[in-house]
Amino acid sequence: MRWDNLAEDPATSGDSALFGTSAVTTRTFDTPEFRGITFHEVRARSILNRVPGASRMPFEWTVNPYRGCTHACVYCFARRTHSYLDLDTGLGFDSQIVVKVNAPELLRRQLASRRWQGAHVAMGTNVDCYQRAEGRYRLMPGILQALRDHANPFSVLTKGTLILRDLDLLRQAADVTDVGVSVSVGFTDPELWRTVEPGTPSPERRLGVVRALTDAGIGCGVLMAPVIPFLGDRPEQLRATVRAVAAAGATSVTPLVLHLRPGAREWFMTWLHAHHPHLVERYERMYAEGAYAPTWYQRRITRQVHELAAEYGIGPASPRNRRALPEPAAPAAPPAPEPTQLTLL
Repeated sequence: MRWDNLAEDPATSGDSALFGTSAVTTRTFDTPEFRGITFHEVRARSILNRVPGASRMPFEWTVNPYRGCTHACVYCFARRTHSYLDLDTGLGFDSQIVVKVNAPELLRRQLASRRWQGAHVAMGTNVDCYQRAEGRYRLMPGILQALRDHANPFSVLTKGTLILRDLDLLRQAADVTDVGVSVSVGFTDPELWRTVEPGTPSPERRLGVVRALTDAGIGCGVLMAPVIPFLGDRPEQLRATVRAVAAAGATSVTPLVLHLRPGAREWFMTWLHAHHPHLVERYERMYAEGAYAPTWYQRRITRQVHELAAEYGIGPASPRNRRALPEPAAPAAPPAPEPTQLTLL
């Protein structure tokens, strides 16, 4: 594996290596949920990653405690990142998981730096931070505690139900800063789910997470992603998904059409050949110009979903960006007639 001189995006980063060969420990666990999966434990040198300027993402910084993902979504755009490690972007991405075991302590140190200005931090945008590995490594509680203690705004996108374990931490953070939570549910078709997202909780269980978060006072949106052309985009399918999202109490629904970047494209097309060979030529035409579906198609899906959302009483997500440090608690009052008022410096 090519561990040395590794950066999150070697095309845009001039940073030193994120970790070296001597920092890698490889483990396997002979339990049903982890059988066939190899974990590469590393001590990262950086955990706050700047998003390339050319990115379409509406945020500048991310935290990714894992690389590779046992959700095994056949369309996952992050598959290409495994090639930076000389790892396979197909089955290797699903079963060779890099774990940044020092992520919480490293994040706390970086947030405390004078250079850090408290920008919004997005999580779950590359691979899912609440994938199955998180149940063993428990990196997210420490990460959330660091963000809470620095009143740093953040958001989490997940397909995992494990986020409910950290509900108390999310509520504590929401008391001092902006916290955004979104759950990814692109469709509710059970057969489509079993074949394209085989390692994820079912759409029904994910919508249960939306309901639980909403009931706990944490507003939760749904990223309706991906809408898969010719397999999940029929009007009745879109309606069923938006109806279920509304019933779960989501604050918003935002559609995103499937995009096929290098690494993901090859794996998805292999899957398509095996499961839906009659659609191969249609996909080759639709994605002939690059990773994204034609603009007209994206606009059509967005319009349909937004019309359905309005019908069911929900709408698209709206950005938030608040950062407020809590006033520290006053110490025990001295034996003086008037208490001392504390102020923030």
